[in-house]
Amino acid sequence: MSLEFVEYPAQGEHKATVIWLHGLGDSGDGFAPVAPQLALPSELGIRFIFPHAPIQPVTINSGMVMRSWYDIKSMDLANRADEQGVCESAAKVSQLIEREIESGITANKIILAGFSQGGVIALHLAPRLSYKLAGVIALSTYMCAPEKLATQLQQRKLDIFMAHGRHDDVVPHSAGKHAYDILKTHDMDVSWQDYPMAHQVCGDELIAIREWLIARLS
Repeated sequence: MSLEFVEYPAQGEHKATVIWLHGLGDSGDGFAPVAPQLALPSELGIRFIFPHAPIQPVTINSGMVMRSWYDIKSMDLANRADEQGVCESAAKVSQLIEREIESGITANKIILAGFSQGGVIALHLAPRLSYKLAGVIALSTYMCAPEKLATQLQQRKLDIFMAHGRHDDVVPHSAGKHAYDILKTHDMDVSWQDYPMAHQVCGDELIAIREWLIARLS
């Protein structure tokens, strides 16, 4: 079944797409207000898609059913992301990307963004695609099975914007930095920003994202 989503249409001719993945227990509606807040130039023609994660039980939350890109069985970062679930959600997100390409938006005009769990999917999927995206935005996140990246990646020099809160008590700052270090060793064009915040997104971060998007999609 394909992912449902909410969207913020391009202001003018549709020329580029940002697919933005939310975190655990949220929905596409949670990040939808970000699109108008970014106030991107209308001539860039950027459409935003905010998919809803599948609804499923989450082990660490006593099996409570909620929107989740994958199950979390342990808070131990080495085992936090259920790899099979990550791969299944990544496949569904890749269908959204393929649909954009089929509609005439080339891969180099598509950005994959994600916060927390959504960032895990973005960092897992984009380097393994057969085509190179315009870039990845990975916020307050970490990596699933980083030890497998070397044998699975198909894209190098992938442009990646990473940001993290220095006081994040959900995904430790060190986990995000570890992902950054791994991506650098695999020759990615990855930048790192951190902010005096917890597990969230702040205004200064959105300003930096806006500048980064304009640079990549102009």
